[in-house]
Amino acid sequence: MSAYEAAPAAGSTAAVPTHWYNIAADFPEPIPPHLHPGTKEPVTVEDLCGLFPRALAEQELSTERYIQIPREVRSVYGIWRGTPLIRASRLERALGTASQIFLKYEGVSPVGSHKPNSAVAQAYYNREEAITKLTTETGAGQWGSSLAFAGSLFGIDVEVWQVRASYESKPYRRYLMELYGGTVHSSPSELTEAGRAILESDSETTGSLGMAVSEAVEVALKDPAARYALGSVLNHVALHQTVIGQETIAQLARLGIGHADVVFGCAGGGSNLAGLSFPFLREVLMNKAKTRVIAAEPAACPSLTQGEYRYDFGDFSGMTPLLKMYTLGKDFVPDPIHAGGLRYHGMAPALSHAVHLGLVDAVAIEQTTAFHAGILLARTEGIVPAPESTHALAAAFQYLAHSDRAETIVIGVSGHGQLDLPSYQGFLESYQPPVG
Repeated sequence: MSAYEAAPAAGSTAAVPTHWYNIAADFPEPIPPHLHPGTKEPVTVEDLCGLFPRALAEQELSTERYIQIPREVRSVYGIWRGTPLIRASRLERALGTASQIFLKYEGVSPVGSHKPNSAVAQAYYNREEAITKLTTETGAGQWGSSLAFAGSLFGIDVEVWQVRASYESKPYRRYLMELYGGTVHSSPSELTEAGRAILESDSETTGSLGMAVSEAVEVALKDPAARYALGSVLNHVALHQTVIGQETIAQLARLGIGHADVVFGCAGGGSNLAGLSFPFLREVLMNKAKTRVIAAEPAACPSLTQGEYRYDFGDFSGMTPLLKMYTLGKDFVPDPIHAGGLRYHGMAPALSHAVHLGLVDAVAIEQTTAFHAGILLARTEGIVPAPESTHALAAAFQYLAHSDRAETIVIGVSGHGQLDLPSYQGFLESYQPPVG
């Protein structure tokens, strides 16, 4: 049995799934509908077309089980997909576990994370409708750089509002966005009504993804040639990410492993974990497997473990549709932790619904615990994980420490941390290896 399932040659689509998987078709209860912010009635495709191209608006409300991936999107995916599934045998020995640990590693994409899986699709559909500009938000910068990358491929200008805490602490992500041709602003900014109002209330705010969403949405709504692109949360974003889980299941099968016992992923807005886990949950819902899924979120922004399951706005200013999700409230501003991609007040409606139905469990991880996990992975397998991904690792390590069973464990490593080394260095200055 090979310990490493590598990708095919660059540019090949041989290992790229032909369809995205839509879990909305298989839930025993439908996902509660998004509500129009004005009428409070369920949104329609027409309602969403002011923000998104029609194809994405249709995907957002679709209950079709499989949606075909356009040939041009698959061709771009082929630059880096399929991504490696790595048997982490050195990590297993370090942890002293009898379980098999597999890492689904998304850090090999051009921007070093899973985010291009949706960015490429969104840019393609906007290009097909002659949209020439996209606005968006970004936390750690992985989504912003992904959309800038995709925009460069499809001839679309990209304007990004990056959360101030990350804009100031992660300059290399900004440099990458600009390298791909994107324009980047610190959020909140003086460029929008939403940003000016926030700064008037609190000029020292560290920002939040909800604030950045408000700014990007405002600009898109005022420009008929522009549309908005969201990097997580919405159904169509989770849909595009399911190439991750589909590949993982196929890779495990080629290794002679029928199914995973437990799947771990970090969760901020939810697209990463949804993309990895929803294909596994498809098998659970069809009574073909009993895989357990565990969402690892930051203790500083614990929407799943401490939030309420209710309707809330996806942005700070209340311009987006109302979403039924686990939320800490749209006004919640999390501490400026290093895992900037997990600093969102709510959770994807589809993933929230899965949690509500008991299909997904959640744990909250402290930042120090997460960094310990990231360092252990780097010193055993050589992979420097993104700060977001360290939460999934920490959750898995905690689970294994209290389990005496030999299981198959899959951990989603959503991206690499090579551009986050200043965060690691700050932690290493006072780092003491754990005892035992």
